[in-house]
Amino acid sequence: MNKHSTQISNVLIIGSGGAGLRAAIEAKQLGMEVTVLGKRQRTDVHTVLAAGGINAAFGNVDKEDSWEQHFADTYIEGYGLSEPEVVELMAKEAPDLVTEIDSWGANFAKLDNGNIDQRFFGAHTYRRTCYSGDYTGRSILFALINKAKSLDIPIHDSQYVSDLLVEDNVCFGAMAFDIQSGERTVYLADSVIIAAGGHTRLWRKSSSRRNENTGDGFYLGLKAGCKLSDMEMVQFHPTGMVIPEDMAGTLVTEAVRGEGGKLLNSDGERFMEKYDKERMELSTRDRVAMANYTEIVEGRGSPNGGVFLDISHKGKDFIIEKLPRMYRQFLDTLMIDISKSPMEVSPTAHYSMGGIVVSPKEHWTGVEGLFAAGEVTAGLHGANRLGGNSLAEILIFGKRAGAAASKRSEEINTHIRSKKIIEKAHENLNSSIKNGSEVARPLQRALRNIMWENGGVVKNEEKLKEGLKKIEDLKEASKNLDVRPDSEGYQDLMLAFDLEASIVSSEATLLSALNRRESRGAHQREDFPEIVKDENVNIRIELDKDQSISLYKESIPSLNKKLEELINKTKEISSFEGMLLE
Repeated sequence: MNKHSTQISNVLIIGSGGAGLRAAIEAKQLGMEVTVLGKRQRTDVHTVLAAGGINAAFGNVDKEDSWEQHFADTYIEGYGLSEPEVVELMAKEAPDLVTEIDSWGANFAKLDNGNIDQRFFGAHTYRRTCYSGDYTGRSILFALINKAKSLDIPIHDSQYVSDLLVEDNVCFGAMAFDIQSGERTVYLADSVIIAAGGHTRLWRKSSSRRNENTGDGFYLGLKAGCKLSDMEMVQFHPTGMVIPEDMAGTLVTEAVRGEGGKLLNSDGERFMEKYDKERMELSTRDRVAMANYTEIVEGRGSPNGGVFLDISHKGKDFIIEKLPRMYRQFLDTLMIDISKSPMEVSPTAHYSMGGIVVSPKEHWTGVEGLFAAGEVTAGLHGANRLGGNSLAEILIFGKRAGAAASKRSEEINTHIRSKKIIEKAHENLNSSIKNGSEVARPLQRALRNIMWENGGVVKNEEKLKEGLKKIEDLKEASKNLDVRPDSEGYQDLMLAFDLEASIVSSEATLLSALNRRESRGAHQREDFPEIVKDENVNIRIELDKDQSISLYKESIPSLNKKLEELINKTKEISSFEGMLLE
């Protein structure tokens, strides 16, 4: 008989980052018993890397700002692939959620009148990004942790969820094992929320760290019966560190450009003038990333294969006040004082804009009892995410998912507890522990190389097909994985599940990229360099019964008349706007 302990709650949350914690807090405040599972330590989840700020149209600095303008900026710069209702909810509700998290201790910078200060971020018409220096994500996370602690919400670290427990399209919990001890726990719940992040660690140059953002949330959803959308829409942040090698891809926050940083090539030219003369360094992330990429590949890059980002003209005191983490990051790793010398930067895989398909208001996945929130979901960002919107997303839709999950818990009369499904989850774990000739880490490295070389900043059909063939070879190799738990813990088992999820997420991403025969936002095809009207679609992914990936295209939700008028009125009219509204 397979052994496990059992824990029961009303709402189970997978992921202890910002979206998961905000969902947990909402559910607890609505009277639910809540359990949060995290595979990392709660103080070191991916949310801490969201540095520059959180958006809310307060109009504290630029009084003309409004939720309508925030909506228009987000929708236009997402190239029309966003779910309009999701964008509207985010734009309308951000001020209340930002005010709330500040009152919980996020400690945003304030103006002399006591209102929250706001800085420029790329492609925003007005200054609407609220911030705590350049460590805003960390401030928000710790405020959420403290709030959860005050509510006695249990957060279990080092828990790896191997399977959601689903029977007849109803999710009734999850199977997890302790990464240190291997102890298995069946977490039974009326409702489950996936808040497990994205898949950007799958690229060699990535702002994500080891053992996070490996696509495991996507794979859990797919196996449970969820659909994914727009997996090809992966944001390459324009500015990641270039050296040292072990830090390559580490984020250099957009706040550097928001506070006046200039991009220069090896000729000393401020090159953004060629790519977006009006907005310069504060253009959209996809355009700045492509500008940096172009300067590098055309031979005008820095000595280590990047471009230069210079903030030294602002002076040391200003930099230490506004960008304290960046100042220390370069000083600690490279002995570079950014108040005196420029930084070398290049594009880095930063954010999964696609993900699990959810309903706009409840963030329901279509599987009974299963919800999702945060970077693991699709719908808000379309083909290009505006900096500062992700932190707004985790609070707004974490709260909404928590409320919807609580409502379901209150309404159901019976709870499924299928021994057959639990045993199946045990067998999945048992069969993964085996002797073999392959080791997970080298295969993970090989996959990261494939994704960077064949699915990087600029793609083409030949590269994508070659990448898919290489992934098939990796699939075969991974069948002979060596997984032996020992005195050091169950890291091998965690890596085996991460690798399986990463392979499926990578295949879904390259297949989606191959089938989107155009260039739009973060998705750039050198063989299809223009936006194509017929590609005004969301690309959906699901698993067939034999666990193979199937793909289809679905029409983009139309704008209602009111929202269409907002787009027409916006002060930032993009070159593709007419195409979106035809």
